[in-house]
Amino acid sequence: MLFKDLLNKFNNKFIFFDGAMGTMLQRAGLKVGELPETLNITNSEIIRKVHREYLNAGSDIIITNTFGANELKYSSSDYTIKDVITAGVKIAKEEAKDKLVALDIGPTGQVMEPTGSLSFESAYELFKSQVIIGEKAGADIILIETMSDLYEAKAAILAAKENSSLPIFCTMTFQQDGRTLMGTDPKTMVFVLESLGVDALGVNCSLGPEELQDIVDEILKYSSIPVIVQPNAGLPKYDGENTIYDITSDEFAENVVIMAKKGVRFFGGCCGTSPEFIKTMVESLKNTVPLEIKEKNYTAVCSARDTVFLGNRIKFIGERINPTGRDIYKKELKERKVNFIQKEAVQQKEEGAHILGLNVGLPEINEVQAMKEAVKAIQKVVQLPIDIDSPNPKVLEAGVRVYNGKPIINSVNGRKKCMEEVFPIVKKYGGCVIALTIDENGIPDTAEGRVKIAEKIIKTAENYGIKRKNIIVDCLTLTASAQQEEVLETIKAIKILKEQFGVKTTLGVSNISYGLPRRCILNRTFLALALQAGLDLPIINTADKGVKDIISAFEVLTNIDKEAKEYVKKYSSKSEGEKAKWGSDIPNSGENDKNLKQAIIDGMEEEAVELTCKLLKSKKSVDIVNSHIIPALDEVGVQYENKNIFLPQLIQSAETVKQSFEIIKKDMLKSGENKISRGKIVLATVKGDIHDIGKNIVKVLLENYGFEVIDLGRDVDISEVVNAIIKNNVKLVGLSALMTTTVSNMKKTIDAIRDKGLQCKVVVGGAVLNQNYADMIGADYYAKDARETVKIAEELFSV
Repeated sequence: MLFKDLLNKFNNKFIFFDGAMGTMLQRAGLKVGELPETLNITNSEIIRKVHREYLNAGSDIIITNTFGANELKYSSSDYTIKDVITAGVKIAKEEAKDKLVALDIGPTGQVMEPTGSLSFESAYELFKSQVIIGEKAGADIILIETMSDLYEAKAAILAAKENSSLPIFCTMTFQQDGRTLMGTDPKTMVFVLESLGVDALGVNCSLGPEELQDIVDEILKYSSIPVIVQPNAGLPKYDGENTIYDITSDEFAENVVIMAKKGVRFFGGCCGTSPEFIKTMVESLKNTVPLEIKEKNYTAVCSARDTVFLGNRIKFIGERINPTGRDIYKKELKERKVNFIQKEAVQQKEEGAHILGLNVGLPEINEVQAMKEAVKAIQKVVQLPIDIDSPNPKVLEAGVRVYNGKPIINSVNGRKKCMEEVFPIVKKYGGCVIALTIDENGIPDTAEGRVKIAEKIIKTAENYGIKRKNIIVDCLTLTASAQQEEVLETIKAIKILKEQFGVKTTLGVSNISYGLPRRCILNRTFLALALQAGLDLPIINTADKGVKDIISAFEVLTNIDKEAKEYVKKYSSKSEGEKAKWGSDIPNSGENDKNLKQAIIDGMEEEAVELTCKLLKSKKSVDIVNSHIIPALDEVGVQYENKNIFLPQLIQSAETVKQSFEIIKKDMLKSGENKISRGKIVLATVKGDIHDIGKNIVKVLLENYGFEVIDLGRDVDISEVVNAIIKNNVKLVGLSALMTTTVSNMKKTIDAIRDKGLQCKVVVGGAVLNQNYADMIGADYYAKDARETVKIAEELFSV
């Protein structure tokens, strides 16, 4: 079924999903630790009954009981994913009759690279299996939901696009701070998922409908496709025995009506939403007419966590990650090293780059492999969008496929063969594409000739379904030393393009001065001319302060920088003294100390190892740890708490410390120093709970802060936790639970620790927990995230 057919089927009315399958199964007696999808085979009548109840409540689309049916979770099950998915779709189809069935695909349960160990292609293969089985079984729609990692969502979407013809819906889950666990904000989600070609997008789970209003507002502001909202039944609370949700079906429906009047088209429910919630919601909207879905005209590119808009302010691309004239870079490309790339990425970010240009063009290397490695290396240390630059379509596709976000694809030109090769890549993966005004006849001498090529590219792109807002035209900068008479033709071409087609424009500014002395003077003057003509996205050397000064001044004089606020902030004497990058205020006792700290803050693993080796020649291991590594991690922690960085950057800094620790440990063994340990901590996911993403993240951080972690794994017996505490004589145990049904086992574990008279403190955490839960089950501490656990450990072990 095509998506337009789906909308026509419902005559452009509101479309309703069902509610909380998990909640209904728990009420029906789902055992703690039991894989819910196996009920499709062992007790199908329970599943049928749930489907029927939601259909009777007014659901138009029912969701299969296959949320966790992936090969990782079913590796030790008696049933295969083919068994449970096929059965799940069959049951839903039989009950749905003339209604539709959505194949439910949830997260893998593993952390994606670079934060975790699950590779993009491994995740893709997991999702591919689910998609193929589900479509063959008869599903009408693919619903990818409850994603907290944009990279994982991309893997699932590509698996669906490349292995089925079904409509694709994707929803992500957000925290109370308005971002996903991995730090993605709503607008970034919209631009990335929309560019990947999903048919509808939105938010599910997360919070109650009232708490989701601001997130939904942001999604609606930027989305040009239908929006889905599936809230929880409020916020969970623990009454001492059971988990309950804090709003009624009427309160739920009241908030849904507000969202509907703003433009949401698809509604459903998540945790805690029984058929009563769906029925009340359907009834509340029966007299409301959906708003028309309108195209939004934003031009934007994204990293995994942030969005850069083009056209509102002058943005610029850093040009220096390019092997032309860079012998060090060439050497590292040949040796498959990424230290230069990461250093340049960090440096250009500090110099103000909004986007990073990336070129790996070197004849004697495998450019496809090099581009993949370079993209991943940059995204480890910097959250700026990337301009993936190559004349080779295979290299472009390799980079775009593993890129986490919405990139710039650089480039296409007016040659027929080039457009036939590049536009399918742009359409499949999404992104903005740079269009070079060159064709089979070369670069036209005149502005009119270049505009004609641009027009051909724009029209061809639109025939491929690529929207004009995602096209950035490069009118090409020719050198003043060789083609002086054509310099102003480039400027003229920009002006014509802006007036006639309204597209965004870019130029490589530095090309103008090649072969002439005092290049900076020519670069700056040419940039000023181009900006006046309508240049949106100059490609510059970000180390050239004068070029950036031109941009700042231009924005004041053209009323872009309202009241010159940014200009004053940047150039006032007060601001000059505040320009130091964050982290530079960490106390240091020498240049190497400072550099090691900054390497940790920036997540530069190779550099941190090199600097650690240098420091060991003059300092004791314990001094390096206590005076340099720990303070650097503390600074990273502060930035995390202030929302300046997010979980992936926090983990990357911790992983960087891990590399330094490995060097330090080897040195200590050699010199006979005692092993560094700030204390022992036991970690466990409680009995009946098979989720351990959060626990594993906590483990990484604790270990890299110098704590010794005894990890008992997941689904851990109460007695095993107690015995581990006694055996290792620990002062702190961390218990994790991600399911509301396993909170009771967390309480039983704490009770068992108390009954034994152990003096060990207990910290608890997990998606379903809050301070209220922690207090009710008798925990000593509640940690809202991994960083909070580290702070608790530091305070406890410092006593």
